[in-house]
Amino acid sequence: MQPIVENIPLLAQGIAYTVALTLLGYGLALVVGTALAVCRVSPVPPLRWAATVYVEIFRNIPLLSLLILIAFGLPDVGLRLPYFWCGVLGLTLSSAAFVCENVRSGINTVPVGHAEAARSIGLGFFGTLRHVVLPQAFRSMIQPLVNVFIGTVIGSALCSAIAVSEVTWVTQTLNIQYAQAVLMFLVAGAVYLGMSLGGAALGGMIERAVSPGGRGSGPSRSTGALDVTAGAQA
Repeated sequence: MQPIVENIPLLAQGIAYTVALTLLGYGLALVVGTALAVCRVSPVPPLRWAATVYVEIFRNIPLLSLLILIAFGLPDVGLRLPYFWCGVLGLTLSSAAFVCENVRSGINTVPVGHAEAARSIGLGFFGTLRHVVLPQAFRSMIQPLVNVFIGTVIGSALCSAIAVSEVTWVTQTLNIQYAQAVLMFLVAGAVYLGMSLGGAALGGMIERAVSPGGRGSGPSRSTGALDVTAGAQA
């Protein structure tokens, strides 16, 4: 345990970088992914196509490859970012694709009659999404979005490949110095485990807080609730 005690400040810095990478990457992914999901159920075909292409590309590119492309490819086109922000950008682009699909799936759980009722009182496409569909869909999105958060936590470890001094990079550095791989990576694993379990616990609390006694969406489910809403946009 002596290497750990002697390097607590360095480990604390690595943990702080890991937390920052995760929170920034996931927070931005929620914003981008939700916007993409809105585009995917939009009545405007080019928006649907663009969002679909984005999801198919970034959901199928390995995060490590994406991080290396961002960190070492962007300078070739004249755009230089600190490696920390390259990590945030990579996590955001990758996680946003999964957030998009989870939000879109949540939207499709809302019964079509609810969207029709919103249209009947004069709400447009965005009004229906904001006031009727998304609040109901949120309940079914919580656990899938928690899974995306856990994936972002674990994915942040790959930022060590582009020299971001998060906890994996720190433990690799200390292992080179002390040659105690098991001890060092047990510490790194404990950090990721703690963050993942903490995120899962928080997600469970939110789910219990927003869930009524029954899910209140009735037995009928729709796989295209917003298609109907979108059709009346004009």
